[in-house]
Amino acid sequence: MGRTVTAVLKCLASILSLTIAISASGCKDTGSISEGPQVRLSGLAVSEPGLQPAFSSAITTYTLNVPPTVASVTVTATPESSSTSITIAGTASRNLSVDLTPPGSSKDITITLTEQSGSQSSYVITVHRDNNILSSLTVSVGTVTPVFSPATLDYTVDVATGLSSLTVTATVQDSNASLMINGQGISSGQPREISPLAPPGSDTLLTILVQAPSGAEKTYTLTVKRPLPSSNAALSALTVSAGNLIPGFTADTLPYTLTVPASVDSLTVTATKSDPNAVMSASGAVIGPASISTGSVSSSLGLGATTLFTITVIAQDGVSTRLYTITVFRDSR
Repeated sequence: MGRTVTAVLKCLASILSLTIAISASGCKDTGSISEGPQVRLSGLAVSEPGLQPAFSSAITTYTLNVPPTVASVTVTATPESSSTSITIAGTASRNLSVDLTPPGSSKDITITLTEQSGSQSSYVITVHRDNNILSSLTVSVGTVTPVFSPATLDYTVDVATGLSSLTVTATVQDSNASLMINGQGISSGQPREISPLAPPGSDTLLTILVQAPSGAEKTYTLTVKRPLPSSNAALSALTVSAGNLIPGFTADTLPYTLTVPASVDSLTVTATKSDPNAVMSASGAVIGPASISTGSVSSSLGLGATTLFTITVIAQDGVSTRLYTITVFRDSR
């Protein structure tokens, strides 16, 4: 019986010993688990709002978007232990103003904590300096005035009366910025057709809004000027292949005469419109359609006879008209 008791006691002792070992081992493992850095901050603040995520001593990496007008930020770091030394961006300080990189770029600001024992931890704030600026602004027809510059906000472009649509392309400097043209979102560098334009004689105002990730906005404007149809039905030049016009040509003089010798059996009249958009015709045929400035007409001349050349100019508005005439007399001898 004594032997049996001894065996049981030994067994109980072994079980108890194993239980204690497991319990001790569990306590040791639990004690080694920790969240966040070994050396901690109790507070972290930046002079500009928007730190993401909100500060927690266990979180070591943060981001911050600031407007392009912000060239520096002040970082304030408070350690949990007053004996902990701190450097911000390499400078021993708990409160430091840090210059940022140019708009559209990012800068990492590192806060390093060092205990007297030598233990260290680091927190990092990545500050993105927003950029709400265009890098280019182009149109499919005409040229923006003045020449595009990112710092210039207002532009105009002159287009033809007959143009009813225009394509605008705007490109942002910062790929993180968003872009809207006339209130509609669009990708940077993607053409946007504006149609229809306001009627002739009125302007079409386009707004190009660039919004940085921080919410900072900049608005560019482009005014498209579409003029009324021209009423200019004048000629700017009128010449003949032989002889001289009487009187000499002026835009407001309509009738002319010309005498040529008997040796000239034909004559060519060349006319140039003041407004290329007008339409010019002679003897019922168009000799100068819209966009073509100069045209000519030729005719044989009868010996001792009079020949009439008529140049009709109809202005772009389709209403204003001028009739230029040249009465040509060919000598009989």
